[in-house]
Amino acid sequence: MRIGWLSTGRDQAACNLLADVVARAQQDDIPLDIAAVFCDREPGEAPESDRFIELVERLDLPLVTLSSDASWKAAQALGVDRATWRDEYHRGVMDLLVPYRLGVLVMAGYMLVVSPAMCRRYALLNLHPALPGGPTGSWQEVIWQLLEAEAAETGAMVHLATAQLDRGPVVSTFRFALTGDDWAPLWAQFREKRQTKSVAEIAAAEGESEPLFAEIRRRGEAREIPLLYQTLRQFARGKLNTAAGAVFAESSRLPLDLTEPVEAEVATR
Repeated sequence: MRIGWLSTGRDQAACNLLADVVARAQQDDIPLDIAAVFCDREPGEAPESDRFIELVERLDLPLVTLSSDASWKAAQALGVDRATWRDEYHRGVMDLLVPYRLGVLVMAGYMLVVSPAMCRRYALLNLHPALPGGPTGSWQEVIWQLLEAEAAETGAMVHLATAQLDRGPVVSTFRFALTGDDWAPLWAQFREKRQTKSVAEIAAAEGESEPLFAEIRRRGEAREIPLLYQTLRQFARGKLNTAAGAVFAESSRLPLDLTEPVEAEVATR
C-alpha cells in the first residue's frame, strides 16, 4: 500500500507525528511505504512549515508542495468563492499526486477541508481525538465537552474524511476509561469547582492547566500516534485495503478496536 502524507506543517506536532511513525516502522521492520508527502505551504512561507519540509528532506521522502495561501489569494482577486476554490485547488493537488500511485492518504495536521472529489478518489484517513459518535472539533473542544458531560470514557478514532467534518466512516479506534481510583480525585476537584462556576468559566480561568483536562489530554496524546501507526501497520500487512475511496478489512469488521496493541505500544515506549 503506497501511502501519501498530507500536512500543513504548522507546528512541532506535525513534525513529531511524521518522524515518530517513520521511526516506529523502522524499529519494527514494517515496510511502511510513504510514497509522497504533500504540504500546502511552500519553502519560505513560514518557519514552522520550513522545519517540516526540512524534516521530510532529511527522511528522504518525496516532497510535493502547492501553496494554498497563494492559491486562495489569487482566487479572491478573481472573485472566486471558497467552495469553488477548494474544488480547484484540490484538483491541482490530485494532479500533482498522480505520478506517485497512492492508495491511501493520511491527513496529519492538514488544516484544509478537502474537496468532495478528493474524498471520492482517495481513502483519506483523519485522526480525531474522540470516540465514534463523540464530540467534534479541536482536541481542546473535545475535552471540554467530555468534562461538561462527565463522560465515563474517551479515546480516539481514525476515520475517513468526508465533507462532514469528524463524522466519516470509522476505520479504527482505541478507548480508555475516565473512571476508577486514579481518576476519582480529579473528578472530585472538578465537580467542586462546578458548584460555583460553569465549565466555560473554568475553561476561561484555567485553560489547559486544569488538572482533569490536562490528564485526559496527556493520556489521549500518548496514544494517538500509536493508534495511527497501528492502523497504518494494518495497511502495510495487507489486513486493510482500499477501493474507490473506501476502506475494507480482510477478515474482520470495521472499525477495528486497536486498544490492545495501542496499550502494548504505550507500555513499551
